[in-house]
Amino acid sequence: MATAAPQDQDQIAYVHSVSSYSEEKKAITAEIKSVSGDSEESEPHVQFINTDDPFPELPDAPVEEQQLTVRAVLVGCILGGIIAASNIYLGLKTGWTFGASLFGSIIGFAILKPLSRSAPTFLGGGYFGPKENNVCQSAATSAGSLGLLFTSGFPAAYQLGLLSANPKDDFARLITFTICCAFFGLSFTQPLRKFYILKLKLVFPSGVAAAYTIQSLHAGKNAEVTAKKKTKALFFSFLFAISLRVVSEYAPGLLWDWHIFYALNRIGWSSVIAAESWGWIWEWTPAFIGAGMLTGINASYSFIGGSFLAWAVLGPIIVARGIAFGTSADPSIPGYMNYMGMTLQDPINDPSPRYWLLWPGTLMLICASFAEVACNWRSLYAAIRSAFGMILQRFSKNGVVDEIVDTVPEHERVPFWAWGSVLVLSTIVTCVVMGVQFGQNVGITLLAIVFSFLFSFIGCESSGRTNINPVTSIGNASQLIFGGLGRGRNYSVQRGELLNLLSGMLTLGAAEQAGDMIGDLKTTHLLRASPRAVYVAQLCGAVVSIFMAAGLYVVFSTAYPCINDLSYTTCAFPAPDVQSWRAVAVAVSSSTLPIPPSSGYAAIALGLVAVLSVVAKYTVVPPKYHDFIPNFNAIGIGFIMNVCTYPMAMFTGSTIAFFWRRMFFNNYQMYCFAVAAGFIAGEGIGGIVNAVFTISGVSGATYGTSVGCPGMIYCG
Repeated sequence: MATAAPQDQDQIAYVHSVSSYSEEKKAITAEIKSVSGDSEESEPHVQFINTDDPFPELPDAPVEEQQLTVRAVLVGCILGGIIAASNIYLGLKTGWTFGASLFGSIIGFAILKPLSRSAPTFLGGGYFGPKENNVCQSAATSAGSLGLLFTSGFPAAYQLGLLSANPKDDFARLITFTICCAFFGLSFTQPLRKFYILKLKLVFPSGVAAAYTIQSLHAGKNAEVTAKKKTKALFFSFLFAISLRVVSEYAPGLLWDWHIFYALNRIGWSSVIAAESWGWIWEWTPAFIGAGMLTGINASYSFIGGSFLAWAVLGPIIVARGIAFGTSADPSIPGYMNYMGMTLQDPINDPSPRYWLLWPGTLMLICASFAEVACNWRSLYAAIRSAFGMILQRFSKNGVVDEIVDTVPEHERVPFWAWGSVLVLSTIVTCVVMGVQFGQNVGITLLAIVFSFLFSFIGCESSGRTNINPVTSIGNASQLIFGGLGRGRNYSVQRGELLNLLSGMLTLGAAEQAGDMIGDLKTTHLLRASPRAVYVAQLCGAVVSIFMAAGLYVVFSTAYPCINDLSYTTCAFPAPDVQSWRAVAVAVSSSTLPIPPSSGYAAIALGLVAVLSVVAKYTVVPPKYHDFIPNFNAIGIGFIMNVCTYPMAMFTGSTIAFFWRRMFFNNYQMYCFAVAAGFIAGEGIGGIVNAVFTISGVSGATYGTSVGCPGMIYCG
């Protein structure tokens, strides 16, 4: 069997969410797995190396005179558009989205490397190296961002009747608001780069993994063989996922969803139908199996644990005790219940289990995220001081010397005027759009921008330490702030709801972009690439993301009206983020708190448990055991999500990856990231194809079979 070259053995195939910090050194290391031996089955040995310093220059590599090229930006934006489609699909399914860095790195290489060799210079030929690969990957990441706006706040606004009846009628407003969110995060990352990457040296696991992936594609005697293997793995997994997603739409009960407990009920085990009622269905979803392969054991096992606690323990208990209530799902199937209703006449005294569980889930998300921030307050405070210090230094007449040494040549840095002018223009445009189109006071808009900047620190801090950007919790926290502001100004309920949703989305957009873009700058730092070239590529990608995100949301909303309409009892898209955003908007804007008392008490108790677990992680538990501390962000999502298919798929994916890594490390190192990225992107694009088929009237609902679906009712 083939073995990886020594240069390739240092590739990060698995990067822990590292938390081994020391106050004295302010240094962070990532766990790198490398292999020795002559076979793919050789056992890995663990070595800890520093991920702070740029990689050494390759002695035989040509000089990359042009890092920023049209071909790199164009290909990156196209690949980012694919990921944008995937993220709208995945976000509406589970509330989670994934960056385009690995997909852009590998597929960008697969497209541009052959082109660089075969095409004449004027058609895109010429040397293609790792730094240009970084530009392509950064454009892809930027173009794939902003999808969370349309899987959280906007659907919540439509469900509450705060905008037009149909997103198609609001397309211009959706575009202009997305423009408001598209550039703040990019601007904010520039003053944060020095602190988080050069001084604090946070890991940013996704950025480091992308850097090592790009290096492995370009460096080493077996680089070309490695690149071909990764590209093939990604291509075939992508093709498999998109094919399965499209074909299964025409036989969902056979090829996609396996209603095992319904089948057992049909052959005589009558009581087992309760498991079907509570959403315990197996789904052959490549995207979430791939997501589990990337997120690892801690998040995936916490996710399935939260689902089990909510939908196998607490849900049945509150129904048995008469605290929450369901309705009959199908009178022809005795005991088959619907516990997922959200259109409620009396949500306080007659809630559905889904509504009751929503509040504990939302509070766990908020408490866990901000407990993490509180436990790392020193570095967050230092980051804010550093960022403001660098800005003030620009206008200082005393010639203060910057204490952070930047080794990037002056001509490759992003000058102050470049990011400062974008920030000023974005602020002006946002004030105009929010005032003219949504009737929001300029002062409130400026305050929202200030909070966007402050919350961007949280996004960068969390991404750098844990590889998780808690943007949903950040947006919910912003909702609470502006909801209180709206009540103080005696706004009507509807105006208050719209105010806190829009302000929360401004904050979410900035935090999401800041976390993604600074991760790319970590890749740039390690590859010795030009931050200026990457910044321009990110600006181009942001323009693409505006139209891709808004356009795809309109496509999905047209094909699946249930996304924006609570009157549907079932929907292919559970949209857990939408539920939490809508719940917070209603809670902070209503004259009375619409929360069942028992649900509120449970939320407070579980929120406290979340806080205590995070505090214990940073004060009592040694860093090497942090992976054993439950992830309450994932547990909270398990409560909010009213189906158990995705937690089970992610649990399966992470378990497969765990044993794959332990038993066949070299093989895992070569293929795992590529296969997972192909699964995620492929299913997302398959979802777009199905949406187009639905709009065209040729979907599985029209021409497919309902065999295997409960009650023989189509379940696609």
